Amino acid sequence: MSAHQYDEGHTVAGWTGFGIATVGSTVAGVGVCLVSAPLIGGGLGIVVVSVLVTWALHLAGWGKPPGRRDREQWGMRARDPLARAGHPGCVGCRLAGRGRAAQVQVQEYGVVPVPRESAPVGETAG
Repeated sequence: MSAHQYDEGHTVAGWTGFGIATVGSTVAGVGVCLVSAPLIGGGLGIVVVSVLVTWALHLAGWGKPPGRRDREQWGMRARDPLARAGHPGCVGCRLAGRGRAAQVQVQEYGVVPVPRESAPVGETAG
């Protein structure tokens, strides 16, 4: 058993969003130092783009929901097989119209996900 069961943000979506937001924050910071409204606005615009890119990557399966997951899903390059159905309690999935119910039948993989807080590590209801 590893202590690394909760790997929040260790995803392609998380790191991509972080990188873009860092650039946006840097541009906005330079704009503050130079007292330049266009740079501040541009930096804030880049931060908004980072949110949208992260959200799109999450919906495409490159982000993972919070909580425990199987060992095969710990790697950063592992895609989330349940992303298409939506994650229970995920605001991003709800905004996209996914994950309305706590239990969703996923036809592609033949599993029924249960809410993350009640599922033991490595098990899915079925």
